[in-house]
Amino acid sequence: MTTGLDPNKAKTARRVIEVLEFFDEQNRHATVMDIARRYKRPQSSTSELLAILVEMGLLYKDPNSRSFTPTPRAAMLGSMCQPAMVRDGRLAMMLERLAAQTGHGAAVTGMVGLQVQMFRWIAGACHLATTLPCGLSGGALTPLCDSAAGWLLLSTLPADRREGVLRRLRAEAPADKAFNTAEVRERVEACGRQGYAVGPAGFGTQARMCAVLVPNEAGERPMVVGLVHAPNTVTEPQALVAMLQKAVQECVDAGERIRLPL
Repeated sequence: MTTGLDPNKAKTARRVIEVLEFFDEQNRHATVMDIARRYKRPQSSTSELLAILVEMGLLYKDPNSRSFTPTPRAAMLGSMCQPAMVRDGRLAMMLERLAAQTGHGAAVTGMVGLQVQMFRWIAGACHLATTLPCGLSGGALTPLCDSAAGWLLLSTLPADRREGVLRRLRAEAPADKAFNTAEVRERVEACGRQGYAVGPAGFGTQARMCAVLVPNEAGERPMVVGLVHAPNTVTEPQALVAMLQKAVQECVDAGERIRLPL
């Protein structure tokens, strides 16, 4: 008797998330074919899935253009149990301001298993080439050891657990991605001491990233906010780090003001 996941159910769950991840600043509306082409799915099954999401109140369908957009319910699902700055939109607004001020891509990332995942991505003025099939977008994954954001996230782990994660990353890395565990450990520890990281962005791109940790309350998982730019872009990393730190502190301060009694 097998206890594995039902492949069909797993595919359906993945496709629902893909649909919701499709929508961002550049893709506020989508047709059946837009989504089917993006994820290389059959048009018929994509149409059926979108119809179900409309019935569930997660998508609106425009009867004239036959295009779809997410409903507020889609945005609010799960939001009430998130950290305050996610729940009240402060983190998203901060990211938008950083992207507008710098022209660089802006990302909020977190740790999922042995990988960094983009929870939120806002593209900058310059297109960043990547080997990822869907490009840089929300949901994208990269190994923790390949990204400045990953170094910061690793720095939040207890030392013994971090060692285990580094061993697994080293064991599972392909031959062309092999790394020196001691060197990565030293880099991670340095990032933890200074509270920021400057290095590769990862995610199948040659881009660079400046990243800082987002303060979290007890019991919350760590998050990192970063600015991503092309490797040949002339930047002052320390100035970008200072901008990130100031933006994060202003975001925290705004939350304190919200909680103050009238």
